[in-house]
Amino acid sequence: MNTVRSDTESAKNSIRESQDEYELPGHVREASVHPTSPRLTPAPSPGSGIVPASEGNDPPQGPQHEAPQTPQYSVFSKRKKQGIVLAGSIGAVFSTMTAQTYLPALKVLADDFHVSVSKINLTVTTYLIFQGITPMFIGSFADRMGRRPAYIICFVVYIAANIGLAVSRNYASLLAIRCLQAAGISGTQSLCQAVVADIVTSAERGQYVGFVTLSAILGPSLGPIIGGALTDGLGWRSIFWFLTICAGVILILMALFFPETCRPIVGDGSIRPPKTNETLWQLIKDRQRSSSNNSQPPILPLTTPEGKVTKASFGIKHLFTSLTLLRSKELGLLLAYGGLIYSGINAISAALPSQFTEIYGFNSLEIGLMFLPMAAGSVVAVGVAGKAINWNYRRHAKNLGLTVDKSRQIDLTDFPIERARLEVAVPLLYVSAALVIAWGWALQSRTSVAVPCVLAFLMGVVYIGVLNVFNTLITDLYRKKAGAATAANWFIRCMLGAVMTAVIQPLILAVGSGWAYTIMGLAYVLFSPVLFLIMWKGMAWRKEEREKAESRTTAKNEERIIGKKEQKDNA
Repeated sequence: MNTVRSDTESAKNSIRESQDEYELPGHVREASVHPTSPRLTPAPSPGSGIVPASEGNDPPQGPQHEAPQTPQYSVFSKRKKQGIVLAGSIGAVFSTMTAQTYLPALKVLADDFHVSVSKINLTVTTYLIFQGITPMFIGSFADRMGRRPAYIICFVVYIAANIGLAVSRNYASLLAIRCLQAAGISGTQSLCQAVVADIVTSAERGQYVGFVTLSAILGPSLGPIIGGALTDGLGWRSIFWFLTICAGVILILMALFFPETCRPIVGDGSIRPPKTNETLWQLIKDRQRSSSNNSQPPILPLTTPEGKVTKASFGIKHLFTSLTLLRSKELGLLLAYGGLIYSGINAISAALPSQFTEIYGFNSLEIGLMFLPMAAGSVVAVGVAGKAINWNYRRHAKNLGLTVDKSRQIDLTDFPIERARLEVAVPLLYVSAALVIAWGWALQSRTSVAVPCVLAFLMGVVYIGVLNVFNTLITDLYRKKAGAATAANWFIRCMLGAVMTAVIQPLILAVGSGWAYTIMGLAYVLFSPVLFLIMWKGMAWRKEEREKAESRTTAKNEERIIGKKEQKDNA
């Protein structure tokens, strides 16, 4: 009897998690409950995927006490997961690289179109605006219809825009198509992080999210080098033909092999997706199998250990999911502070060309090479910060007397996930503030170029470390709405980045590099108590939001029942 009561309570808890993280129809929510979905407490059941360290993994003896095992979170092997995330990250590089590849050609474009440099700079500003806005719609679309259709739409629009830019003949078309280019490719950042949420558990998410964060830095680092070399050698139009070819190759590979991972559609990956979400390789193999056996391919069941799969649907109300998430206290504060940190990277990147031209007399290619130290630091950070994030997660689990199973996702309701993540970010944050201040005074003092190179490398390490923590926590909090949550994240970052890009140069002219970057570093420190507030109140805020979601769901179900009863009575 106690066992039945325990399983019932566990099922109720799983319903709460499902309602809070992903809004599904009532009948689907009920069907998606698995009786062994783990509820994290200091003394969880043996089948929960996290067990007391002192008791080991052996369940209590006797058939009446045997608890079924929690299913694995994903059927993909470690190597396949790495390949999927790497492919998604390569696609995401285009979003940030495209913005920076264009910069070395600004003066040439102004001359060719017979307009001022300030007008050409407007195409950079509009790109940043659309880069922030569009992912909110793409992310919400991907959460409902799947990652593959969203990726393919993004790259098709992006390729068409690049071709249009390569053949554009006037400023008006350049400005308009540049907006279309940003709208097409900007969603790939949120899609990549959503893919991580689909196939990777919280226990190992730190390192995988690092690949996503790395793409946000590698793009701005490699873009100016590529753009400068192409502009000098082949002219500015070659930039867009280069992007067209590269994006075309990625699109073909994704269409052929990139699998659907969206959990509401394929569950843990074992469910056959709809035709619109299958890879071309799957369709080819099915046709070959059908021809050889003169029969249709076997139909897989529409359930997994997690429950039923939802039918993909998308409506107008889903377009604004990202905006509704911003009402969350925890997510709103986290995104605002993360946007402040990210805007610092934008400020350094935007001011670097003019500063290094004035101070060191660098040409466009040498300026592009100055982005490499930060890129190298970013690569180092992916491994180091990712391991630190996963280690701190395990440390908190151990402090609770728990052992982590990487292959099984747990209910984070009673787990201090905010502390487990942000404790890694806080020391890196203060180091980044010191490095930004040092960067400003090094440039103002006109030190040897070796000093900015070293500082840029270190900033790459700490900036990526901090942003990696933030991205991982966002995915933890909104695992089933990762696309929409990441899109909201990019919206805030791009808006603050656009503001910082616009004000950094006037600020440097007004107070000098030293004080300009000192103001930025002090802002990091001044607003850092926000992170401690999230660590302190985050769990309570999550429970409060879950209770509100339960109340809304109950009210909707009651209205639905009353409506059906009235229809039946009228009939």
